[in-house]
Amino acid sequence: MNPQRLALFSAIVHAGSISKAAAALGMGKSVLSRQLAKLEDELGTRLIQRSTRRLTLTEIGELVFAEARHIDQAVANIEQLTEQHQSEVKGRLRVTCPRPLGQRYLVPLLVEFTTTYPKVEVALSVDDRMVDLIAEHIDVALRVAHLEDSTLVARKLCDNPRVLVASPAYLARRGTPQLPTDLLGHDCLLYSTGARVFDEWSFSKDGVHTPVRAPGKIHINDGMALVAAAVAGGGAMVIDRLLVGHELADGSLVQLLPDFQLRPGQPVYAVYPARPWLAFKTATFVAFLQERLFA
Repeated sequence: MNPQRLALFSAIVHAGSISKAAAALGMGKSVLSRQLAKLEDELGTRLIQRSTRRLTLTEIGELVFAEARHIDQAVANIEQLTEQHQSEVKGRLRVTCPRPLGQRYLVPLLVEFTTTYPKVEVALSVDDRMVDLIAEHIDVALRVAHLEDSTLVARKLCDNPRVLVASPAYLARRGTPQLPTDLLGHDCLLYSTGARVFDEWSFSKDGVHTPVRAPGKIHINDGMALVAAAVAGGGAMVIDRLLVGHELADGSLVQLLPDFQLRPGQPVYAVYPARPWLAFKTATFVAFLQERLFA
């Protein structure tokens, strides 16, 4: 039996409804409902009678809740024991994020965070794989993705539109494209996974879509290497804006065709395990990211 689902069941009973419990936990209602259904499947019995007006425990649900309350009591005891600890931001914080995001943004912010909260120790794992937060004891993960429903809590930090950019030196040499089809006569820098080259760029304006098969001799499987190639004058490229925010700000790259929309990029989320309570250090760090990341 999954102890996390048991804790979620207890939270539902305490809140009086799945909707209220989901709001308190920061989870989607449908996600919490599925976790309850999975717990009932595990136990082979219905725990709660659903109705539009009220939540009613079944007979076995009452018995299970009586035992599940021990989990709540343990949490309360832990909170009481750590009340002084929780009155200030301190302790070890384990964080993971994709490599480009860590290099461009998170590392400088970690310095700022630990300067502001000197009693915090941060262990950052820069990793492009989808880390199992519970198995690897991670407090917070930053993810650039359209997230699927899960038992994890996700806080959106920012959108991440895609942009077409090139360096001023390249544009001085080759000219500035005025239309998406002008790119057919330009050098383009392309992201590649080895097995696939992402050369299909789609532009839209006023409801009209213009697909372009971008020509390019340089294919790279790393976002930051693509940025370096663009700054060096290697050509035009489509990339997530978060990877070129600094270069657009300092003028080493210029956005092209700003009146055209590209396919949306993947937003940035802070993700952490769903629990009846959230460690003060974790809550403070997520709030810090929401305020400072890409501000």
